[in-house]
Parts: sequence; structure tokens; C-alpha cells
Amino acid sequence: MKSFIILSVLALVGSCAETKYSKKIENLDNGVQITDSTLVTKYANTITAEELKSNLYIFASKDYEGRAVGKPGQIKAVNFLKHFYVKENIAPAINDSTYFQTIPASFLPEGTGDSQNVLAYIKGSEKPEEVLIISGHLDHIGVENEDIYFGADDNGSGSMAILEIAQAFKIAEREGHRPKRSVLFMHLTAEEIGLQGSLYYTQNPIFDLNKTIANLNIDMIGRVDDRHKDNPNYIYIIGADRISKELNFVSEKANNSFTNLELDYKYNAEDDSNNYYYRSDHYNFAKQNIPVIFYFNGEHPDYHKPTDTPDKINYSLLEKRTKLIFATAWQLANKDKMLKHNEDI
Repeated sequence: MKSFIILSVLALVGSCAETKYSKKIENLDNGVQITDSTLVTKYANTITAEELKSNLYIFASKDYEGRAVGKPGQIKAVNFLKHFYVKENIAPAINDSTYFQTIPASFLPEGTGDSQNVLAYIKGSEKPEEVLIISGHLDHIGVENEDIYFGADDNGSGSMAILEIAQAFKIAEREGHRPKRSVLFMHLTAEEIGLQGSLYYTQNPIFDLNKTIANLNIDMIGRVDDRHKDNPNYIYIIGADRISKELNFVSEKANNSFTNLELDYKYNAEDDSNNYYYRSDHYNFAKQNIPVIFYFNGEHPDYHKPTDTPDKINYSLLEKRTKLIFATAWQLANKDKMLKHNEDI
């Protein structure tokens, strides 16, 4: 009888603890409120399929030779990105003097030359020391057996999305709506050879990683996979709840308020055999306990083939997905407080 009573008490305690936790999660969800809806819509509308297409046809052209790390095509790519930020008067992030974070050949796999991350930012108006990172890798496979691997989706699509998001934030700043936190626009090199650009940044950060609110990482958002061929209005969301459930709530409410995409969490499952959570640059930030979202359209028949070309991109869908990321970024950059981590709930 005594054992039965003890087990009953333990079950009751466990049930109460679970109820308290569920209530905390409910309160966290309810506490996420979408702000600046009119402004978000206004500046999101500066993101256009036409501009995305125009830039991507340059970035994924044969002149860039597949943007292999340390090769002439990759140098052209980083200069293209730099010139965009100079034209838009978006500031460099490193000592206010250069857009390039040089990664020495000694850090990279043998046989790879020096390479560069490209970093631009908009300084926060109230909490400039806190930063939101919007990232995507700029490199691709290069040329093999005389075939150019253009990398239009992987990851020209994410690279051009970052430019449009940066431009939207800059237009807002010019009109008196600078974000409360700094926003860092980060184009990472050497993802295709082992996430080396993001690894180098996390080991040599420009901004304090402890004051980095989140990393929104964009890697392939211009195509439709077979799973969604009959309903292309989707995006895969990976990692959003792993470190901060609050980040996931922000993501979902931004989507519900502005874009109404299907947020597909199939690849967020911890037992997902594809292991996508570990396969793009956000993972190096997640290892630093920084909340992350990995935006992804899934694989398609042209993945890592020379046939990944800009004519196959769905530009209206790329525009909509980019607007979702911008809307989410706006909410994060202007939150009153840093995101609550799951360990602190």
C-alpha cells in the first residue's frame, strides 16, 4: 500500500510539473505579438521578383564559373555583393571599413586558396550591440569536367534574397524606421566544402555571439520539390524550435500575418534521416546556442548538377518566401527583449 501511495504522489507531481510547463509555453506563445504591420507590408513590397531575377541571372551566370571557393568566379561573386551594398549605401560590418572577412587558406581544406565572407549591416537605433544575423552561402561547386555548376537555387536564390532584405531595411532606415537592433547581412563562403565560412565567423565573430538574438539562414528557396509539386505555396522550416520555442512562435505569427505560406516541418524532426539541421551554415550558430531558422525548399532533380540554372527558378515564389524572412527579421530586430531560450522556460 505504501508503495502505491508513493507512486501516486510522484505521478501527481509529474502531472503538475507538465501542466506548469504547458502553461509557460502557452503564455510564451500568447506573449508574441506582431508589431508594425503597416510598415512591414510597405517595405516587404519593395522586394520584387523582377529584382531577384535580374540579380540572380548575373550571380548564376557562366561568367561566375560556379563560384567555387578561392576561384576567380567566387572573387567576382563577392565583388558583385560588395558593389550592391556600396550602391545601396549599406555599411560594411568590419571596423566600418571593409565588407570582406578574409578566411586564410590555412583555415580551409588543403588546396583551397584564401576566400571571403561578405558582411554588411545596418546599425541598431536602440540596442546596436545586439544583432540579428541573416545569412546564406555564396559559393557553389564550380566547374567539373568542363561543366559549370551554376548554383542558381543552391544558393544563388538565398544570396539574392539577402540583398533584397537588406535593401528593404535600408529603405526603411532612410524613411526614419531604423531597426532597434543591428541587422547583419552575411554571405558565407565555403559552405559546400564543410560549412567553413560560418565556422570561421563563429570562431572570429565581429559581433558578440552572446548578444546575437538569432540567425536566419537561407539556403535554396527558389524551387519546388516533388513533395509540393501540386501546392508550391510552402517553405521548409528547420530548427526554429530547437533552441527557442519563442522564435518558432515569431516565425509562425509573421507568416500568418503577412505571407500565409505552408510552413512544412517535415525535416525538422530530430530523427529525420536527411540530417538537414546539421548540413547548412545555421548549424555553426546553433552550436553556439544561438536560435536559428533554416529556410529551405527541399531537393529537386537539378540539385548539385550543372542544370541548376536561373531559368528554372520560380521568381514569384522566391519573392514571397523572401518577404516571409523579411517580416520575421523585422519582428526579431524590433523585439523589446532577446528571445527566451528553451532552457530558461
